[in-house]
Amino acid sequence: MTKMTFGPAFTEEGILFRLWAPLHESVSLKLEGAGLRPMQAAEDGWHRCTVAQAHAGTLYRFVLPDGSEVPDPASRFQPQDAHGPSEVIDLATYRWKTDAWAGRPWEEMVIYEMHIGCFTPGGSFRTAIERLDHLQQLGVTALQIMPVGEFPGRYGWGYDGVLPYAPDNSYGRPEDFMALVDAAHARGISVFLDVVYNHFGPDGNFIPSYAPLFTDHHKTPWGHGVNYDGDGSAMIREFIIQNALYWITEFRLDGFRFDAVHAIKDDSAEHLLHALARRVRAAAVGRHIHLIVENEENDSELLSRDENGEASLFTAQWNDDVHHVLHITATGETFGYYADYAEDPGKLGRALAEGFVFQGEHMPYRGGSRGRPSGHLPPTAFISFIQNHDQIGNRALGDRILASSPADAVKAVTSIYLLAPEIPMLFMGEEWGAREPFPFFCDFDEHLNEKVRRGRREELSRLPGFDADDLLDPTAPSTFAAAKLDWSKCASSDVLDFYRTLLGLRHRRIVPLLKGAGAGKAVYRSAGSALAVDWTLAQNRRLHLRANLGNEAVPLSLQQDDAETIFRLGGSDGDNLAPWTVMWSISEA
Repeated sequence: MTKMTFGPAFTEEGILFRLWAPLHESVSLKLEGAGLRPMQAAEDGWHRCTVAQAHAGTLYRFVLPDGSEVPDPASRFQPQDAHGPSEVIDLATYRWKTDAWAGRPWEEMVIYEMHIGCFTPGGSFRTAIERLDHLQQLGVTALQIMPVGEFPGRYGWGYDGVLPYAPDNSYGRPEDFMALVDAAHARGISVFLDVVYNHFGPDGNFIPSYAPLFTDHHKTPWGHGVNYDGDGSAMIREFIIQNALYWITEFRLDGFRFDAVHAIKDDSAEHLLHALARRVRAAAVGRHIHLIVENEENDSELLSRDENGEASLFTAQWNDDVHHVLHITATGETFGYYADYAEDPGKLGRALAEGFVFQGEHMPYRGGSRGRPSGHLPPTAFISFIQNHDQIGNRALGDRILASSPADAVKAVTSIYLLAPEIPMLFMGEEWGAREPFPFFCDFDEHLNEKVRRGRREELSRLPGFDADDLLDPTAPSTFAAAKLDWSKCASSDVLDFYRTLLGLRHRRIVPLLKGAGAGKAVYRSAGSALAVDWTLAQNRRLHLRANLGNEAVPLSLQQDDAETIFRLGGSDGDNLAPWTVMWSISEA
């Protein structure tokens, strides 16, 4: 077990409180109802104080020389929100029921992205447990939970967190989060947490008042970069790395999705991302730990494999490129960044066969080149999806793909991404065709709320709808309430049966071919709306996709010689594929 440097520690003498505050010579500890206690300062910037009378449940804050009271930056729980006191938590009191759990191999992953607050009417860790049987029966093998680190206010996406060690109080207590992980593991479901290490939220982040959290040497979309390579950066790096170790060891998570890693700026000899991956893997030897990146730069080097085909650093990347081409296919939309993916129908084939569409080529929307070659990577280095929180939330109304697409087109692209050898990811409710929107929402004070409203219009001004007078207010309680799933519509959905069929087929026929499948062994061809992709996978097998992703019949050989058809959507007329036909087959290599 990794020894944690940050946060309160249980010792024989009592609770050890500690704060790294190198910008001040003195700091005091305030226990609720017990007055102030001076903390002992050391030359390395640490301030410490052991209190024999403190115990689990004790509420406390730190008091700076100017009298300002701040929570513990490594607080384990904030019962009164981000601006309130921190609570001492004894995580060792939780009794795990799944001690034998060691995770699942990556090729078995079917990921389900969820927002705890919107996944169930109750919006908590405990109420999420009530729906795990549904996910298990669906064929989901991994939860990907949007960020839960304490953020200010009653609701939010989680990407403006300010206390990364504390599960947000609106979702429940830390023990409740542990219970969710435990219950998921009992059903064979891994749990990944979305973590944000590229910035801190604008409200409730007190760290800069006592430590060098930011640097003016690097800029990010949120302002100054986090100080990962300047004076005092060693302790900032350790604070973040230990946060990841904390979730992996104390909460027994199976991995992470690292938000926007392209915005983590670091000129150190060992980049923070490399140090993170190295330390996390070393802390969980013998377990299946999977590390996912979101990376606008499409830097394939982060996904490199060793001589055994195992991930050296990161396991996989969210592949926005495959989303964009599938989205265009289903909706016909070509505005904004979609325009760069609409010129050549072969881009879908390239995304499925090689991973990235842009592998160093010029991308007009960005105004520069994007990506590096990716065809040498195995297909499992990429995560495919037709919806996620960003791609829905960055629409003016937060509307899902079904709201703007014909059902047969959505069915076709679904049958492609769920059976392709890339790792599939669903967004909550997608499996029954949920139409509840998922717009961006947050809850700050009125000054920040107005900045968010104005900023959303400016940031996304190149996308349609963001100049409308009736644009959704991201700060309104009604916007958050509208995003909650309506589970009453799940049981009567034909879409749910379709998803269950596809995922059952994936687990039986596709997953066994992914372990050791290797890389660089896929070819594709396209003509108009017709598409053919062939992968060479494990067990001396070839996987074949034949599809017509358009409204008119097209000529294309439907089946490989000696291939076994495992799935067919639509049909053929002689040598022609009917509109929105998708067929998967397997043959000997």
